[in-house]
Amino acid sequence: MATHKNRPLPVRFGFALRGIAHALSSEASLKFQAAAGLLAFLVLLLLRPAALWWALLALACAAVLAAELFNTAIEQLADALHPHEHPRIAIAKDCAAAAVLLAVLGALGVAAAFIAHMINN
Repeated sequence: MATHKNRPLPVRFGFALRGIAHALSSEASLKFQAAAGLLAFLVLLLLRPAALWWALLALACAAVLAAELFNTAIEQLADALHPHEHPRIAIAKDCAAAAVLLAVLGALGVAAAFIAHMINN
């Protein structure tokens, strides 16, 4: 059995890039979230806030995209192992989707705080 463990760092980095590329090509929600993140960074480029806002945005975007990638991985794995509907697999998929939702809500909280900060300053 082939394994990805203990391969050289550039090879493992390639695995990660391949995963991102696959998810971007197959998941509409990831495309939307990545585009929203890019738009948010463009807004920061335009408004030039303090470095803290850049860090908060980077963390929020990374959390959303990571959650979406985990969700995609869980869905792909579950569908490969058990292609038929099963209540416990549905729960796993629902929990993964809930993780994405919580990450998105957190990112929206950062956006709301940023807007409030910009209005009050």
